[in-house]
Amino acid sequence: MAQALPKLFTFEEFIAWLPENTGKRYELHDGIIVEMSQPSGKHEKVIGFLAGEITVEYKRLKLPYFIPKTALVKPPRKSSGYLPDIVLINDANLQNEELWEKKSTVTQSESIPLVIEVVSTNWEDDYYTKLGNDVRVASRWRSLSDRRREAMKIPEYWIVDYAALGARKFIGNPKQPTISIYHLVDEEYQVTQFRNSERIISPTFPSLNLTANQIFNSAL
Repeated sequence: MAQALPKLFTFEEFIAWLPENTGKRYELHDGIIVEMSQPSGKHEKVIGFLAGEITVEYKRLKLPYFIPKTALVKPPRKSSGYLPDIVLINDANLQNEELWEKKSTVTQSESIPLVIEVVSTNWEDDYYTKLGNDVRVASRWRSLSDRRREAMKIPEYWIVDYAALGARKFIGNPKQPTISIYHLVDEEYQVTQFRNSERIISPTFPSLNLTANQIFNSAL
């Protein structure tokens, strides 16, 4: 990841600053603008596979959802904005999103049934920065600073660690490819992990018929 720019920005300043048609992607992490690195081919294959499978499922169920190419997710009351690898948008709630029409930005949990992050070499961003800002995770892994972060209360959040890059406290010892699905229950997040041939259980799409290995193998 490139070096962050030193000036602290509000979210409004950030979206006004964003350059157009450069081919570069930027996020705002607690007021700091960060240029995102180009992902690997395997990373993109996993994203493409999952986006395709989820699209088939929400179309089958005739749900008013879509997956945008690029959309910012802004946690409440924070100078942050993220570009998830996959963000499922509820079209029915976009009329309530003031920043959607001009800035393709969502701020309400009602607009975001599901977020998926595919872990890359900067895995700390997925496990610490984005997870800490986007969801309030009730687990022994989180630090005090993480617990104090604002929560968007996104109903469901996946972390797909197909290359077992995360720390052992997140994916176990010995490290192995792991899918962690965080689900909001009574305003706290419960996590379930899936490995090998285990069928993943998605509260948003309970009939989704995918094993962890099918997702991991999509990178090959």
